[in-house]
Amino acid sequence: MDILLDSATPAYLARLESADQGLVIIPDIIGLRPLFTDLCDSLSDRTGWSVCSFEPFPGQNLPGPTDPDFFEARSQAMFQLLDSQILGDAVAAADATGCETVGLIGFCMGGMYALKASAQSRFSRAVSFYGMVHVPPAWAGPGQGDPLLAVQSAQAGRVMAVIGSEDGYTPAEDVQELIAAGVKVEQYQGADHGFVHDPSRPTHRPSDAADAWNKALEFLGR
Repeated sequence: MDILLDSATPAYLARLESADQGLVIIPDIIGLRPLFTDLCDSLSDRTGWSVCSFEPFPGQNLPGPTDPDFFEARSQAMFQLLDSQILGDAVAAADATGCETVGLIGFCMGGMYALKASAQSRFSRAVSFYGMVHVPPAWAGPGQGDPLLAVQSAQAGRVMAVIGSEDGYTPAEDVQELIAAGVKVEQYQGADHGFVHDPSRPTHRPSDAADAWNKALEFLGR
């Protein structure tokens, strides 16, 4: 069902009264859309958890991915984004699940925020799907903190990263930094950015995606 968080940010909640665990999903840079509302429903059905996702750019009329100004407009929106907004909404989404134990996952930009949220005590564990280890220069506004610093301050064993070996957003040196920080890294050889969550992407790899989902949900406590 559609809900509003306390900040008035639009969100979607698949809530089960019998759930003993919750899950928050931070979308990619395109934002909350049917891909993610459907994912909330399917993951709730699969796990028995209450699952909530939210819009990372509330109140902004940003162009969609087919618009020629998409990347420029979204990069500018990222530059102006505040960590406190996203992380605050993530915690509010966790509370909306009605569960004490809540995990978190994120994809692409949302995966970067999953790394940032890993130090938040509200979340039991976090899984980053191809999230940036350092904020890309075009996004690095004054409200953006470094994801690796959050990971380094997180409790040991709380973070997993799913990464493709051919992903330019997560270069090998950044992956090594994650490993050195104690992150459980699952790297898929030959996979590029976005290979798990959106079957419509040319980079989607069904077998690797299924394996990554199994490992991520096991890590989160299914």
